[in-house]
Amino acid sequence: MSPFEIGMVSFGAMVVMVYMGFWVPFALMLSSYVGVWMIKGSPLLAGKLLALAASETISSYFFGVVPLFVLMGYVVSVTGMGRDAFDVAHHIFRRVKGGLGIGTVGANAIFAAITGISIASAAVFTRIAVPEMIRHGYSPRFSVGVVAGSSVLGMLIPPSLLLILYGLLTEQSVGDLFIAGVLPGLLLATIFGTGIFLTALLRPNLLGDGVAQDHDDTPVLTRLEVAQKGLPITLLIGLVLGGIYGGYFTPIEAGAVGCAGAIIIGLARRSLSLKDFWDVLNDTGLVTAGISFLIIAAQMYSRMLALSGVPAEFGQFVATADIGYWGVILAYVALVIVMGTILDSSSIMLILVPLMLPVLVSMQVDLVWFGIVTIIAVEIGLLTPPFGISVFVIKSSLDDPSITLGDIFMGAAPFALMMLIVLALVLAFPILATALI
Repeated sequence: MSPFEIGMVSFGAMVVMVYMGFWVPFALMLSSYVGVWMIKGSPLLAGKLLALAASETISSYFFGVVPLFVLMGYVVSVTGMGRDAFDVAHHIFRRVKGGLGIGTVGANAIFAAITGISIASAAVFTRIAVPEMIRHGYSPRFSVGVVAGSSVLGMLIPPSLLLILYGLLTEQSVGDLFIAGVLPGLLLATIFGTGIFLTALLRPNLLGDGVAQDHDDTPVLTRLEVAQKGLPITLLIGLVLGGIYGGYFTPIEAGAVGCAGAIIIGLARRSLSLKDFWDVLNDTGLVTAGISFLIIAAQMYSRMLALSGVPAEFGQFVATADIGYWGVILAYVALVIVMGTILDSSSIMLILVPLMLPVLVSMQVDLVWFGIVTIIAVEIGLLTPPFGISVFVIKSSLDDPSITLGDIFMGAAPFALMMLIVLALVLAFPILATALI
């Protein structure tokens, strides 16, 4: 077989293994190793080439940002700042129709600005917001849908682990990607909030019988309580994002400063015990190890593809095909959304971005804008069956067995549609992603 044919067979084998339930990094590594072995004719050379790819990847300076932001996110979660964000957002929107739902979106946006992990947002707000919304008359389906939908803000509003991963894969500035995610993230949060408000105004019964009565017996926070709950979050957001955008910190340094700030705030509030911190370190290690394996596997996969010539052939095919610039972009977006029904966000990016990168470079696509398009399309997959990882996280975090996976998927469906609207806007108006850079 020719190298191109070997590359295509390896790609097909990898897809089959993923569908069979193999761990994605294992599928990528195995198909890469066998592919290089067949291309070069030497198992020893294949092992050395892939080992070199692994060592170069994991020793990258920018890779240090991953564990730091994961650690900061977990510290913020265990110290109660997520609950404080919810309380403040609920207080701000308490007089608005559907205010509790809008407050949940606002709290998730705030939480996203200091964590960057959608799964963490889904787990935290399932425990905090869902019981409160149900108690205030919202239907269980809508309550879990709001949390599922707004949790995806964690991967778009910076700092975002997916933006970091995209930056590593495409060698783009993580700082530029963070800045590019600000306006689309805020736009998505605004459209979520507007959708909830219009539904509460025009069809309140869809939100729940209690919402139609528009009652709220939650005690109103005093200005002092709002300041006490909101100031730590505001300081941490200002410290991390202000440092990056102001040019005082690199993203890695900002992650370290953010970790230190979150730990100091937790100790000052006496909400971070030694046991909590040990659990946070364990969880951070597990998540970082998982992400490390994914990125190493992706680099091995990219090297195998490059040796096989598949990206070059694919780029030549796209260049000579009569589908044009927008045909390529829209086909890619459609493929990402379809893959989101079976794969997690990181895996989709690790599989598709290395394949598309040569094509994008030859077409002179703005890779920062394309990164935001990719993240939004990938995040839609977090809400779509049968995989929908955010949905499964919410289900596992619920204490109510009467709420089924089907209820959560149905509740999240309107938010997936609103994400499609934002995706269309970013595609049509690239300046939404590039205006602040």
